[in-house]
Amino acid sequence: MALELYALDGCPYCAKVETKLDELGLDYERHSVPGSHAERDEVEAVSGQTGVPVLVDTEHGVEGMPESDDIVAYLEETYGS
Repeated sequence: MALELYALDGCPYCAKVETKLDELGLDYERHSVPGSHAERDEVEAVSGQTGVPVLVDTEHGVEGMPESDDIVAYLEETYGS
């Protein structure tokens, strides 16, 4: 799977990214993260911080992009038509 998204259920920023992924018809692997930042070791390992959402796109060399606005812009630029 080229696209992976680290997200928290109920997170509006995560939902914004998931909506864009769905709009673009992209398949992705979703990793649900714990509510506590202290328990987000996997997110910190890929992005250097514990906030979500975080996108990984191995096909394009993106390893742990945070910030929903940046992710949506990246998805539109890379996968939009």
